This record gives sequence, structure tokens and C-alpha cells, in this order.
Amino acid sequence: MADSRETAHAFVVGSPIRHSRSPIIHGHWLKHLGIDGSYTAIDVPEGQFVGFIEELKRGRQFRGGNVTIPHKEHAYRLADQPDDLAHELGAANTLWLEEGLLKATNTDGFGFTANLDERSPGWDKAARAVILGAGGASRAIIQAVRNRGIAEIHVVNRTLSRAQELADRFGDRIHAHPMEALDEVIQGASLFINTTSLGMDGETAMDIDFRGLARDAVVTDIVYVPLETPILAQARAQGLKTVDGLGMLLHQASPGFERWFGQRPAVDEELRDLVIRDMERHG
Repeated sequence: MADSRETAHAFVVGSPIRHSRSPIIHGHWLKHLGIDGSYTAIDVPEGQFVGFIEELKRGRQFRGGNVTIPHKEHAYRLADQPDDLAHELGAANTLWLEEGLLKATNTDGFGFTANLDERSPGWDKAARAVILGAGGASRAIIQAVRNRGIAEIHVVNRTLSRAQELADRFGDRIHAHPMEALDEVIQGASLFINTTSLGMDGETAMDIDFRGLARDAVVTDIVYVPLETPILAQARAQGLKTVDGLGMLLHQASPGFERWFGQRPAVDEELRDLVIRDMERHG
């Protein structure tokens, strides 16, 4: 844990990075908690990331930071001590210096489950979950849902081999299916998760018939721009409970903040409203 008596500096690194809301989130917490520190967005192209990490390890400027696209896999490989979550995922989104070593974890799964815990308590009583998409974003979701004890997890993807790769990676509770099987797989499920970019930034999304889900099912989406995605709008129109993806962004940030600045911040409605206002201004 960081020593809050000295000025602390942290970062988010990616490319492009200009649309990141992380500086808003961490800036709010620093101000609210009265901590002498900073959190900076840094654009680092792929070819310069190794040099960035080498400089970070020297510990001259930053205590650590967040890592986003396209550097999460590189961050995992370059860290001195990735934890078990990062090892299984092969990707890290949170780095910190401790006892001269660069340590790493991945908090995306924590952010996902904490959001559902807040917005739909009891979601993890589901016996059957359906996850749409098998891209990079789905890995942490599959891991987190599996680790919360969901017995049966079905991954549906346009390319079956990608879904099968994740089933092989995360164990025998994970089952792979092509997109054509979605209507069948959805029957009786109590949790539906979109991990694709469908509906992001006004993009059209496929029509999904959610009537086969359990009556008390929850439909959630990791996309948060727009806040109500086309998939969530469809589910709501069909009478299902929905949870948007903004809380995942907010909750995944808090473990890193505690590492760098020494205090665990609260994810509350004030912070949520602050980010929503920024989304309304800038999209």
C-alpha cells in the first residue's frame, strides 16, 4: 500500500488514450479524499511501450498505473510479478511498484462482478450464463463469472474456434457455440452478458429474442457508450432486468487507486453522474 504522506503519481497508458475517462475517475477521488497526487493519461504507441515500462521500473516518477488497449498483453509479459489472475488471462490492466519489483494484476473481472453486485444483488445465483463474444474483453468476464461459482457458462461467437479456445483455456464449465445456436443456448439462462462491441457509439446491433431466458434473468453489457445499448434496450423492452456497463469501468479503477494512493475510494452516484455528464458532453 502506498505511503500517502508523500506526493504520489499514477497514469493510464494506451494508444489512443484521449477518450479515457480514467483521469476523471481518479481525479475525483484524489480531490474528494484530499490526497496530494496526480493521475495522467499518456499516449504510448506499441513500439514505445517496452521503453515506457523500463523507465517505470526505475521508479523515478510513477508508483504505477493502468494499462489499456493495445498494451495489456505486453504489460503482463513485462511485469516482474504478475498475480494468478493476470497469469491465467495473459493480460494486465493494473501495475504497481513494490519492493523494487513491478507487480501486475487484472481488475476487469472484479469491476464486472462488483457492478452486478451493486446493481443486481444475487445475480451469482444463476445456474446458467450466456456470454456473447469471444474477443479479448470476454476473457476477464469468463474468468470472473466462473470464479463466482456459475456452474454452466456458454460462450457464443461468430467464429466457433475462438469460443472453443476460451472453453479450453478456462475449464470444463465453459461451453463453446456458433452464433446460430444462440436461440437454443439462451433457453433457461439467468444471466446474459454482451462482451462484443455491438451497439457501441451508435453502431447497429443484432436482434435478440430474450424470451427464452429465465423470468428473473439479468441482461448486462460491458459497453457503456451509449449507456443503454441496443442490446439492453431490447432486453428492457422484453421485460427483463438490465445492468449497464458503466459500473464496471468505475469499480475496476478502485483497487489500483488503493495501491498507488493508500486509500480505498468509494464508487458512488456522485462519481457515476460525473462520468455520465462527461459522456453527454463528449460522447
